[in-house]
Amino acid sequence: ILLVAKRTGVSLMKVGIPALAGLSILHGLVPPHPGPETAIKLLDAPLSYTLIFGLITAVPTLIVAGPLLAPFMDRLVPVYVGQDGKPHSGVERKSSGTAGSEQSESFEIKTDERKSLGESQKAAGATHRPKFIAAIASVLVPVLLMLVKAIGDLTLADDGSTGRTFVDFVGEPSVALLAGVLLAMVAVGKGSGMRRTQIHESLGSGLPPVAAIMLIVAAGGGFKQVLSDSGVANVIADIAKGTNISVLLLGWLVAVAIRLATGSATVATVTAAGIVAPLGATLDEPHLALLVLAVGSGSLFFSHVNDAGFWLVKEYFGLTVGQTIKSWSVMETVISVTALICLLILGAIV
Repeated sequence: ILLVAKRTGVSLMKVGIPALAGLSILHGLVPPHPGPETAIKLLDAPLSYTLIFGLITAVPTLIVAGPLLAPFMDRLVPVYVGQDGKPHSGVERKSSGTAGSEQSESFEIKTDERKSLGESQKAAGATHRPKFIAAIASVLVPVLLMLVKAIGDLTLADDGSTGRTFVDFVGEPSVALLAGVLLAMVAVGKGSGMRRTQIHESLGSGLPPVAAIMLIVAAGGGFKQVLSDSGVANVIADIAKGTNISVLLLGWLVAVAIRLATGSATVATVTAAGIVAPLGATLDEPHLALLVLAVGSGSLFFSHVNDAGFWLVKEYFGLTVGQTIKSWSVMETVISVTALICLLILGAIV
């Protein structure tokens, strides 16, 4: 994001907000992210409906919270990337009417930047950039495989046939993710000139972040169990039965409350899913999937200082705490509310 903003001279918000919105939406609405994946298991929801409804909801939500919201964020928080590659508040874009020599020099710098490798890539042992298609395929293959399974669940009979068994196998989240890793080892690792030992070291370096995610999910599960054992889940179920409030709205509100209290979207998803699980017994499969997504969208509501993502965006974008709230936190809230509206509309249709 910083590199694109520097090369084009476009405001950091106009580039960053759509990109961050896409990442955040995937975080809350699309398996196999740990949050939605765990919520699917807790609510015993179908992966097929969850994935399809999640992608349907993600598109309009991204449009609203990305390119439509970005110009407003740009006016609230004007930040540009200088020639030093660092964000600067209030820095104006250079006029395009510069001298020919300056334009030529700028073009040469940009060309060199495109060819050069980053420090992390060099440290990993890469000698050149992998092909763009190979890199994109490594990311998309797991989702596409799970989408194949989702379509198979809706169109193929569960008769134990070879075709159905194959679809179920390749679309299993663990298998789909493994396929993405194996493809990345060849297409991105070998494709960038890394040796086998360097690929091995690169894979090993990914274990510490995975361990942190596992601990967060486990903590969320423990917190959920404490609330469930204390009777909170039963109280919420009784409230839902005694009112006309939508189950989707209730799941969203519970996730919002936990998100505001803890700051973690994953903890909010796992905990809220466990709390509203008793309500799932009365729902059919499509509405169970929508409840998973309602919880996921609620978990994205108003990221604040308790959220690690808040500080990540603040530091990378060179923002103050106030500027981060005006941009990142507002964007997260827009995503959460827009996704809820889309889910309520889907709930009325299905």
